Amino acid sequence: MSDIASPVQMNNADRAQLDEQVNLFNKALNNGQVKSQEMGKDDFMKILIAQLSHQDPTKPMEDKEFIAQMAQFSSLEQITNMSQNFQKLNGRMNQSQAFNMLGKNVEFNEGDQSVSGTVEAATGGEFPQLLVNGKYIDMSEVIQVSNN
Repeated sequence: MSDIASPVQMNNADRAQLDEQVNLFNKALNNGQVKSQEMGKDDFMKILIAQLSHQDPTKPMEDKEFIAQMAQFSSLEQITNMSQNFQKLNGRMNQSQAFNMLGKNVEFNEGDQSVSGTVEAATGGEFPQLLVNGKYIDMSEVIQVSNN
């Protein structure tokens, strides 16, 4: 009797579900973005606190300078909040667009060839995927959409 296990075959539905989970996991890493080298609001506050704690006591920071820096900080915080809200809105729009493709014919590239099929299901989330021909594809891979 052999100790080597026989390979397990996956059906198309299981393989499609696994592909979807792997793709969603990969895109969720770092929110699909490369870590930025830009300063954030926490960095700005650290600099401001360091500046205040190391200032010359004989020449303290003037009120105008302090107020200007606080205004810059407030603007930075509001811009950051707007950016986060735009990202959420973009995710919802992508999700809505994916759901609107249900039952429609789509064409996408798979390797070097063009493949078409009917959208059988769609996932939600920030990076929606479409189930076409038993395989989940990223919505960004779709090159053409048409009615049945």
